Amino acid sequence: MHVVTVVSGGMDSVTLAEYLNFQGHQQTLVSVDYGQRHRKELRMAELCADRLIAPWVLLEFPHLGQLLTGSALTDPEVEVPDGHYAEESMRATVVPNRNAILLSLAMGVAVAKGADALAIAAHAGDHFIYPDCRPGFFDALERAFLEGNEGFAAPGFELLRPFIDKTKTDIAALGAQVGVTWDLTWSCYRGFTFHCGTCGTCVERKEAFRDSGVTDPTVYGDATTTIG
Repeated sequence: MHVVTVVSGGMDSVTLAEYLNFQGHQQTLVSVDYGQRHRKELRMAELCADRLIAPWVLLEFPHLGQLLTGSALTDPEVEVPDGHYAEESMRATVVPNRNAILLSLAMGVAVAKGADALAIAAHAGDHFIYPDCRPGFFDALERAFLEGNEGFAAPGFELLRPFIDKTKTDIAALGAQVGVTWDLTWSCYRGFTFHCGTCGTCVERKEAFRDSGVTDPTVYGDATTTIG
């Protein structure tokens, strides 16, 4: 099966690409520069494609972030919050309509290439804070994609979300099984030289490694902050 996989360069999406490769699927990796402040993650996506000997498509819309204001990921006026995703402050990391935008772009690539499926690494830990990571959203989007590409999408085309019921801890464990090179993934929303260790996604990363028992090779500015 030929799968177009949306890969940001983070541990979830890189694990997804490695997992699909382990299953024997042909892949085209798609990444999007939407003006994210942590765009260094895109280099990790490129390196993932190199390891898998898979085509990598970078869709460049660096000025899009100027329109998607109000999010700490795209708006320099909004501070990246520290702490756990369970905290109300993490709402600041929501990028307006991000997954609909990213998946629509990737769907165009998938249809043009005649791929059999489109895949995204959204997981259960994302559901409560990110509306566009919930099962209902993906169900509706899949229906819209099939309706909007009737007669053009490959027969039986699917929007795959194999991690939708998995936790970040589950993903860390699975990544270890399929041989993910963890220090070639990027999570931190601040985009510094090293992971800051205190923003929500750094805290989540540390806890996933800790709870899965997988060794974390990441260099953090603050190596101690965890919640729970």
